[in-house]
Amino acid sequence: MNIDSIQNGIVIDHITAGNAMRLYELLGLDELDCSVAIIKNASSTKTGKKDIIKIDAQIPVNLDVIGYVDPGATVNIIENGVLKEKKTLVLPEILTNVIHCRNPRCIVTTEQELPHVFRLTSRKDRVYRCIYCETKAEEQ
Repeated sequence: MNIDSIQNGIVIDHITAGNAMRLYELLGLDELDCSVAIIKNASSTKTGKKDIIKIDAQIPVNLDVIGYVDPGATVNIIENGVLKEKKTLVLPEILTNVIHCRNPRCIVTTEQELPHVFRLTSRKDRVYRCIYCETKAEEQ
């Protein structure tokens, strides 16, 4: 299968196979007015299979969302058909409004203007806790 290259845009590469649709939804890519290609189960020499998202526009993407969903992913910025910048992602230390606190007694459930902020408390176990009430985030 051939997917045309993009001249100016973003390629999210090395996504763990099966995570592309989740990233598509969390990044709000369905709201874009440009071409977006999702390639699922592409061959990968490193992992066997991977997903890829190609966005045919220079838009800001939330790197924290990508790092949270798939810290092994890379974000490639393409300008004039050439790779301008490659960003390797890791689990972000702080997540704001990416996941939501499930504790009904947490202040964010009554004070709706407060952002949902989570801090990474265990990189090894990928544990995030609410900064207001210390509730552990649900599994992603």
